[in-house]
Amino acid sequence: MDFITQNLPQTLMVIGIVALIIEVAVLGLSTFILLFFGLSLFLTGLLMSFGILPDSLTTALWSNTVVTAGLAVALWKPLKKMQNRVDKKQVNSDFAELTFVLTSDVTEQGLTTHQYSGISWKLKSEQQISAGTEVLVTKKEVGVMWVTPKS
Repeated sequence: MDFITQNLPQTLMVIGIVALIIEVAVLGLSTFILLFFGLSLFLTGLLMSFGILPDSLTTALWSNTVVTAGLAVALWKPLKKMQNRVDKKQVNSDFAELTFVLTSDVTEQGLTTHQYSGISWKLKSEQQISAGTEVLVTKKEVGVMWVTPKS
């Protein structure tokens, strides 16, 4: 315990960095609690190192309480908004540029199937495509391939 109290600013900064690493690397910024607490510990240790705050356990306790609360109030909404942002772009996969010739007509109902990679996929199209037409897969959904005629 003497080691911690003799090196309180450095101890606070190390514990703060560990808390930040756990929040980012292990929890993936899912809780924010360790983020605020880790930043608070690091800032308190930094302020103690520069002599702005006194070097005592009581100061560390109160400073971390106030700074953690302040960070939570200031950063909660922006971080929550960032966390709720969803990327809607399509991901290219092994289906990109997949072409084949239809063995039967394809409509929007998805009554036609196509065997690919050991799975029977339903085929759908926004327009009717007749059998014998070479098609290109344009979109994938669970168990469904959307196709268009290849030009």
